[in-house]
Order: sequence, then C-alpha cells, then structure tokens
Amino acid sequence: MVFQIITTTSFLLLFLLNSSFSFGQEEFSIGDRIGANKSIIMGVTIVSSSENFELGFFTPDNGSYYIGIWYKNISPQTIVWVANREKKLSFPEMANAEFTVRNGNLVLLNGFRQPIWRTNIKYYTKPDSVIAVLGNDGNFVLRDGSNSTSPLLWQSFDNPSNTYMPGSKLSYNKHTKAMQYITSWRSLEDPSPGPYTVEINPTNGQIRAMWNRTEEYWNSGTWDGDRFSNVPYNIPNTTVNYTYINNDNEVYYAHTFFSPLVTSRFVIDVTGVMKQFTWLDSSHQWNVIFLQPTQPCDVYAYCGAFGTCNPISSSVCSCFPGFVPRLDTDWHLDIFSQGCVRETNLSCGNSSAPFRDRFWMMSDVTLPKHYHTVKATRAECESTCFKNCSCTAYAYDGVECLTWTKELLNLQQLSQDDQRGRNLFIKLAASDFPSDQALNRKQSTARLKVTIILATAFVTILLACCAFTYFYCRRRMANRKGQRNLLDHLKSRVNPNDLTNEDDDNTLDVRCFSFESILAATDQFSEANMLGRGGFGPVYKGKFLGGREIAVKRLSTQSRQGIEEFTNEVLLIARVQHRNLVRLLGYCVKGNEKIVLYEYMLNKSLDTFIFDQQNRTLLDWRKRFDIILGIARGMSYLHHDSRLTIIHRDLKTSNILLDEEMDPKISDFGLARIVQGDFTQANTKKIVGTYGYMSPEYALNGSFSTKSDVFSFGVIILEILSGRRNTGFYQCDEARNLIEYAWGLWNEERAINLVDESLLETCNIDEAIKCINIGLLCVQENPCGRPSMSNVIVMLGGESMILPRPNHPAFVARTTISSESITSSTKNGLTITIEQGR
Repeated sequence: MVFQIITTTSFLLLFLLNSSFSFGQEEFSIGDRIGANKSIIMGVTIVSSSENFELGFFTPDNGSYYIGIWYKNISPQTIVWVANREKKLSFPEMANAEFTVRNGNLVLLNGFRQPIWRTNIKYYTKPDSVIAVLGNDGNFVLRDGSNSTSPLLWQSFDNPSNTYMPGSKLSYNKHTKAMQYITSWRSLEDPSPGPYTVEINPTNGQIRAMWNRTEEYWNSGTWDGDRFSNVPYNIPNTTVNYTYINNDNEVYYAHTFFSPLVTSRFVIDVTGVMKQFTWLDSSHQWNVIFLQPTQPCDVYAYCGAFGTCNPISSSVCSCFPGFVPRLDTDWHLDIFSQGCVRETNLSCGNSSAPFRDRFWMMSDVTLPKHYHTVKATRAECESTCFKNCSCTAYAYDGVECLTWTKELLNLQQLSQDDQRGRNLFIKLAASDFPSDQALNRKQSTARLKVTIILATAFVTILLACCAFTYFYCRRRMANRKGQRNLLDHLKSRVNPNDLTNEDDDNTLDVRCFSFESILAATDQFSEANMLGRGGFGPVYKGKFLGGREIAVKRLSTQSRQGIEEFTNEVLLIARVQHRNLVRLLGYCVKGNEKIVLYEYMLNKSLDTFIFDQQNRTLLDWRKRFDIILGIARGMSYLHHDSRLTIIHRDLKTSNILLDEEMDPKISDFGLARIVQGDFTQANTKKIVGTYGYMSPEYALNGSFSTKSDVFSFGVIILEILSGRRNTGFYQCDEARNLIEYAWGLWNEERAINLVDESLLETCNIDEAIKCINIGLLCVQENPCGRPSMSNVIVMLGGESMILPRPNHPAFVARTTISSESITSSTKNGLTITIEQGR
C-alpha cells in the first residue's frame, strides 16, 4: 500500500512538473526534423522550413493527447494529420511521453516508455541514419539522412487521417489491393476513425464516399480527361493541376495548385460531408469551394441508428418515438451519426406481460435496407415481428412482409405526395404509449380542469390588467432612461468633429448634432424637402450653413426600428468604410426623436429607376452591370474584407442609393448583425426584413448567415435585369414571383427573354446570361449551394469561366399587401417592411 501511494504521488508530481513546463510556457521549435538524438516531448514541436506547418502534441478535448500536424499561422488550430488516432494518451501515461526515431522507425512512447504507435519499416540496414522531416507541403517523411537521393521509407501522405492535402493521393494498387483513403473523425473531440471514408472505387476508378466501407452515398462520376462529371468546381482549372491515372498497375487522383500562395485542404467531416477549403488571408477564415453532398439527408446514416432525416425541418435529425439521442452533446453540435437508443427495454414478445409491446406507425418514410421478406398477411406479418425478440420493425406492401432485426439506418421523412413514402411499424415498449389507465384518469379530470379554468378566469384577467398597467408605465420610464444612456453611449464612442470640416471626407468620425440644427437644415422637416418614406419613417434633404447637403433619416415613433436598431446602425456603419457603402455623417437623439444623417445621394434609390417606365431608360446595360458589380463589391467587403463580419439582413433595391455618377451605395444597417466563425451563421426569434428578399431559411426558421444576404443579392440581380419586382407577380398566370418566372425561362433555354425590353439595344447577351446564371445560383434553396460574395465577384469578372448550373430555387410566396397604404405588418411572427423610394 505504501509503495502504491509513493508511486502514484511520483507520477502526479512528474505530471505537474511536466504540465508546468508544457502549458505554463509557449511551445518552442527544435527545427524541421527529428532523429535518433532529437525527439519531441510535451511543449516541443518541429516546424517546416517555410513555417507553414507544425508537428507536436495537441489535445482536442483538454483530456486526451495526440501527435499531429497543423497549420502554424492559422487560428483556430486546424489539424491535418494525426498519428495515434486509435490510441490516445491520457494521464498519467502522457507524462514524459516522447515522439522519436528508433531503429529506423517513428515511435510514440508513453510515460511508461511503452510504444503505443509506430511505423512498420523492417530490415533497413542503416537505422541510425534515419531522420523524419516535416516538409513545406505538410508531408511528414521518414528517409535516410545520409543519402538525400534515397527513396522515402515512409510518409504521412500515404497514411492520411481525415484530410487530403494538395500533392497527396487517393489511390488503389491493382496488384497489392492496397488502398489509400481518408477517414472522418468520430467526433469533433475524438480523432479516432469514424464511419465515413473517401476512396477510389476499385471497379470503375471513380472517387466515392462510403459509410462503414459498405454503403456508397456519393461518387464523382467518370473522368472526362479534365474533370469528374459529378463534381461542381468553383475554381477555374487554370489555377489547379488535376492528375488522374488509371492503368494496369494502379488508379489514383491528385491535384496541386499552380500558385504556392494558395492554402487548401479537402476534408471528410464527422457528419460524412466532403468539403474543400481555401484560406482567405483578407478575412482570416476558411472559404468552402466544394461541398458534397449538398443535402445532409443524402449522406448515408446521417442521423445514425433509429434516427430520421428530414431536410426541410429546422432540426434535420430526430429520434424515433420511444428513442433518445445516444450522445446529447453531439446532437447539440448537429452531429447525429451516433444515432439514438431506446428509452425502455422491450418485453420480448411476452403476450402475458401486464404491459405488452406495441407497434408505432411512422408514415411516409423511406424503408431501411437489409430486411427479411416473406409472403404473409398483414396480421401474420405483425405477429411474426412481435414474437421475434430481435425484430425491431416491420412493413407490409399488400403481398410481402418485410422485417428488420438490426439497427434501422438511413430513414428519411418524405412529404405525403412523395410516391417513395411507405409506412413503417416500429416495435416500442408499452410504457412509450399512453396507457388506458392514464387515458381514463385524463378523462375523469377533464371536468375538474374546466371548473378550475372558469373559476380562475376572472382573477387571471384582473391580474393581467394590473400587470399590463405596471409594465407599461415601467417600460416608458425605462425607455426615457435608455434614451439618455444611449446618447451618453454614442457620445463616448464617436469623435464629435465639425461636419463642415473639409477633412471629414477622409475620416470615419461622426458627431452628435443638436435637434435645432437639424430643424434649420430641413426647414422644420418640410414636405418640400421630403425624399421618400419607408417602414422606418421619412427621409429629408437638408442643407447646412456652408451649402453642404445631407440626407436626414428620421425614425418615426411607430417605426419597426427602436433604440437597439438605431444604436446598431450608428455604431456599425461608423466603423466600416467602402466606396459602395453609404457614409454616416452624424446622429441626433432628443426625447422620442432618433435621427441619422447620411451623405446626400442625388439620384435617390435604385428602385426609383428600374421600376419606373420613364427612368428605366436612363440605365443602359453597361450602367446596370456596373451597379450589380458595385453592390457585389460592397457586400463582399461586409462579409469578408472588413474588420467585422457583417450580415446586412435587409438588402433590397430601395436600400441601394445612387450618387451623381450613378454608382451604387448600400444603406440602412439598422437590422445588420456582426457575427463570427468559419461559416458565419446565427439564429433569431425576431424575424425582420422584407418579403421577396428574405431567404427561405431566415423567413421560416430565423436562421441567417452571409448566405442570406447572397439570396437577397440574387433577387436584386434578377430585378435589375428584368425591371420587374420579385413580388409583382402575385395572382399572375406567368408565375408566383420573379424567381419562379426566371427559373422557367432558364429551363426552357429562353433566359434572355427575362431582360428588360429597354436594354435590348445596349445589352451584351453573354453578360446578361451570365448575370441570370449568377442570380439563380444566389437564390438556390439550399444555403450551402449559394456562392459567397467573393466568388460572385470572380464570376462577374471572369470572361471565360464556366459557371455551375443552378439548382432548383426557393419560391417564397407572400400575402396580398398594399405597398401604398401599409408600412409595416406582422403575421406569424414575421415583421414585414415594404420598400419605398427615398
């Protein structure tokens, strides 16, 4: 006992000393290689000579440790290779762990000096001269250090984990049957091999995605000498060198980028989705240039065992009735591959049991694979499954009985009119159904509940009235205090320079104006100075002493924009600057008045031109194309290039202002949001925006991202080209909206008919078709399929680029709303704003 206590204490002290060395200080590098006399311990790494990649110990969950390779100068840490995927290090074996070269092999030793991972190189004659070098391409190689021309003994590119790097291969050796493939992590915190792989099909040489190496759910199609037929590429092949070899000896695929400045990686993630990323130095984030499958339900067993996939549901995966997620933490991260487990064990066909197992019918689902079939009646089918303890479900097609005895995988919930839908009967424990006794108790207490409700109704109404009065008065006091705090907050965040200062054109500083000076500049908000009116209130033209003209946005007391939106707009737009964003000059808060001052736009908003029969002729094709490009540049700056990642959330033609040169400037940032992350996305319970421009995932589920703005931009492209509003097709025989009309013309190969008749003389047909193509790409129903704004700019500027064909777009219908008389309305939780000129 004493010896055990001393040993445990020794290991604890050793661990603490090692931890203080490893984690109390920054890691330091010992060059780009290790050998017989140089090794890696906790806190020590090696770095490639170009300082692109780093190798050492890492922990994905702060409890287990692995040897891996990651990008040195990219944050957050992005792992591209893991050595000991199937054998983690944890306390106390991680103390004094060492990664080194021994007897010509790479070896990972734990704290007890036991090897837990090693390469398998045998019969090498010069083991003492073997070194391991981390290359500038991220490849970790084992070679003879005394002979630089000798072949490599081992390399990490031949033993990938979940990442395929430029310069490595996906291959199959037809003689040895050896296959080189990548395998997903089991979870975000567990790099051990998961169920999904990407590999070469030995039969036809296609690249395929597999579940458990048995079920194919995606393939690349055939190689045409340039690319694979089923692979949509978002990057020109002039920037990438693709290699595909299929001969008598082997078949393999590889690619490299011509430019060494491009940082790229291809990953099979924990959900089974394949993604290729490129690193954007301008925005310090990964940009997805390839994603397959685009629909999560196309991934085999995406929801795991006893899970159902529904692509149109806010929660893509759900457990069967009577089942719960196996790992709640994974489901909260939208990782469902671990599936579901029963809440209650079955009674195993015991008909005499007090609570007998029963069957729950799931309607309109796809049936799982691997079933047993026999001819029987419906009653016989149910009886057969009930008596078999291992039977989990059955289905009956009128002639044959289908039964399942294993976990049910790859179920998808379909719509009622989908002919593929079938009824599946799941065996559940009786406790998972409402019992007759519980039902009787429920009926017997119904009258009592009604009596209680009626008896308390008067008291409830009285308390509600008192509460309403109390909170109404409290809210008014809070609003007054909030306005005072808002004014103090804004004054502390901006520099009150004089508006008439000539240096204002080169600064982002704004000032707080007095309400009296704004009254004088707008002639007491006279009707003659009104430029337009929207859901937020009127906009006036103003002129200060010295002749400087401004636009004054005065939020009405009934405006949908309150203190939060007003503060958001002032602080946000004051911190960004771009030639295609409207410039904020100042603000004013007094009482219930909330006022924002902008630079004056001579030509008002875009919708006053493209939707007007006379003014539309003033915008020829070249000017409209330049306006589209300018809007794209402004949105790309907001999404990718500014110090902040900004989602506008209310992009529409009335919020695109035109200066004296007819150059576009994006305005109205009251609903904008600052977000962070790789694929910037957030959710909201308060859905605000404009019907016709809102993306379907935002309008229906409150989920918004940069791709929500891309959808709005796509609608604007189609409106600019056609001169018609997206919502102007209501109760029209042609289509429900402009998107549906454009999609019909595209499928009939009559897309040019979408172009406004006033543009026919000046129209560049190739550019017009390209813009329609881009517009339809932007309004695709699946957000992942829409291009980023940076890719849109590349598409607009590329003359010889082959654009991907758009998928079926989202059609968003709207109720009848008079834009003449209604400025805001609320229905089903959606706040509607009607676009007006300003």
